[in-house]
This record gives sequence, C-alpha cells and structure tokens, in this order.
Amino acid sequence: MKKESLCLHAGYRPSNGAPRVLPIVQSTTFKYATTAEVARLFDLAEAGFFYTRLGNPTVDAVEKKIAALEGGVGALCTSSGQAASMLAVLNVAGCGDHIVSAASIYGGTFNLFAVTLKKLGIDVTFVDQQAPDVELEKVFRPNTRAVFGETLSNPSMDVLDIERFAALAHRRNVPLIVDNTFATPFLCRPFAFGADIVVHSTTKYMDGHALQMGGVIVDSGNFDWSAGNYPELTEPDASYHGLVYTQAFGKAAYIAKARAQLMRDMGCCQSPQGAFYINQGLETLAVRMERHCRNAEAVAAWLMQHPAVESVNYPRLPNHPQKTLVDKYLPNGTSGVISFSLKGGREAGARFIDALKMISLQVHVADIRTCVLHPASSTHRQLTDAQLQEAGITPGMVRLSVGLEHVDDILADLEQALT
Repeated sequence: MKKESLCLHAGYRPSNGAPRVLPIVQSTTFKYATTAEVARLFDLAEAGFFYTRLGNPTVDAVEKKIAALEGGVGALCTSSGQAASMLAVLNVAGCGDHIVSAASIYGGTFNLFAVTLKKLGIDVTFVDQQAPDVELEKVFRPNTRAVFGETLSNPSMDVLDIERFAALAHRRNVPLIVDNTFATPFLCRPFAFGADIVVHSTTKYMDGHALQMGGVIVDSGNFDWSAGNYPELTEPDASYHGLVYTQAFGKAAYIAKARAQLMRDMGCCQSPQGAFYINQGLETLAVRMERHCRNAEAVAAWLMQHPAVESVNYPRLPNHPQKTLVDKYLPNGTSGVISFSLKGGREAGARFIDALKMISLQVHVADIRTCVLHPASSTHRQLTDAQLQEAGITPGMVRLSVGLEHVDDILADLEQALT
C-alpha cells in the first residue's frame, strides 16, 4: 500500500466481528494456562504479550504501523522522544565508547549526549554536518559505535545529507541513527538513503494534536552487526541464558535487544492509552503534513518580503543554499517549521511573540495549531553562546510551527504582531 493507506490500515487488521477501530487493551498483564508457556515467553523463544512494559496489543499495533511507514523490520515505542534517542544509542554504546553527532540537533538531545551520556562514560564528538568528508573522517575513533543526525534539525532546519553520512558511518562499520521527527516518513524515509536506525518524537507530527508524549525507535534490519564491534548483539547475553540476538532474531536483532534488554531494565514504555492517541494522529498524518507544508511555504515566502525580518531559514525557499539536498531527500515538503530572525535581535523577538493573538507561545512544535517559541531562552536555554552558534541558533531566532488554520489568518496575526 501507499503511505496514505498505510497510515490507516497498517498494524491493525480487525478479524471478522472485531472492533474496526484499534481497541485500547488497558491491562498491565495477560493470563496463561501453564508455567511452561510463560517460561517460553521469558526466554524469548515465543512471541506474545505477558507484561505491558515489554509489549501490549495496542502499542504493538502502533509499532507495526510506524515500522511499515518507515520501511523497517520492527519498532519500539517509548515514553518520549528523549527516551527513544537515549535507548537507540545505549543499545550499541556503553562506558568507554564514543559516538559522533551532528551539532545541529534538538537542544534536549544535545544535552543528553553532552552531559548525561558523558556521565555514563560515553564520549560524544559534535561535528558541523556541512564539513567536508576529509574533516569528518578525522573525528572517528576505534571505539566509535554510532553516528547521529536529524533529517531536519530542530530548530535551525538544516537538512542532513543522509546518504553521505551513511557512507561515512559504514566505512567505519558503524550504524547511522537519524531523528526523522520533523520530516516524518510521509516526507522522507531515511532507510532509502542508507540510514540504519530511525527515531521519532511521536509527540510531534505523528501525534499532531499535542495530546500524548511518546517516542519510537525503528530498525531498518539492514546493518550487519557482525561486521562491526558489537558483542552485545553477536555474543551470548547472560541475562537471557546465553541467547545471541543476531542468531535468534536475524535482521531484527537490534530492535529485539532494545526491547528485551533496555526496555526491560529502564522501563520507559508507552502506555496503551497513549498509543491509542498516537494512532489517531497517524491516521491523518498524510493529509496533515500536506497542509502543514503548503501553509509553511506561503508563510516563509511572506516573511522573506517583510521589512522587519532579518533572515528566514526554511529549506523549501527557492534560494535556500541546501536546495539540492531538499530536492533529493524532501521533494514533497519540509514540514511546517520555520526559523527566522527579526531586526533588533532578542528584544525584538520577545516583543513580537508577546504581541501575537491567535498564534500561541508554547513549548511545543508540530501541533495542528500554529505556535511560536524563542529557542535561546527555552528549549536551548542550557546551551552556551558558543554551543548555540554551533547548533545554528542566533539569540534572536524565532521558531514558528505553522499549523492548519487558514493561511490568511496566520499571516494576519504575524502582520499585526510585527507592526
């Protein structure tokens, strides 16, 4: 099926007489007749549900839908996008290891890598994703375990050259992890360009209505873990009676380990009710993304002509320096997120935001309602000025998430606030 149809039908196909809408299985546990059956589940010898932290029918249906949309072999829903990014890295890296990350990423992920992972003994090198290959090659080490980047960076809206970064990673036999939150699989499928793992904050466009926190990890099934240095996947796991993930689960080894080991121990799971809300959003993802993109394109072009605006960063603008990458990876749109700076810097940005009427100031993005934020004083507040610059964020940058209202109403509110 096409992506529009997968949004509606993937993951859950009701049997004769079953509910047409995905039901909420609101139960923490499941009943079995014999101890032998439960033992096989705990040994990972059989698939099945026995405790909702590790698997639940409602959550499972959403995982299957997202895996189908991305073209992966499996997915794991988490309690937040931050949890997804954390587990995606911890699944292949531990104390004494190293990862490479683009510097132009979400502030929360930057802090996760620079502060929390550092406390766990994982070193992270942040790189300019525009740098030439010869410079990027220098940052790899013998203990490098993964490369990380965002399809569309939050909030600077830089486009990742996925194919180039995948080639860089694969030359060192390490996987490329791509955060595809802003693009969604409707606009870009990173696996088609060589990415190995995809993560999302489902809180954003997948939910789309600001209803439910969530995240997801999707496994392409394409990376050969035996070619790199990943003993946790290719050697016996003592916590599962010597099970070897690559032998037991084949192409799905990575996502099976993330669920069986990390979700078991860290517990940052999605709830059945939360998964139900995310599924509701996924069903309209295709039509919403189309409207988000068209509205944002009109707003970005309007902002470019306004005398109070110093600069606009929206990859779909005709004169954008990354137009070649946009045409390659995101030919149908680059989401509804625009970053722009006003003449007058931080103070002008604050006055503008405070003057908005319909558009709301909120610590969120990718909502059906248009919203705005000042990253330097909120989502990226913990970053130093140097780190802000490295992430492509100016002190006066405004992040505008264009919603589904009539574009004339969005422009009218922007105009009166700028005036």
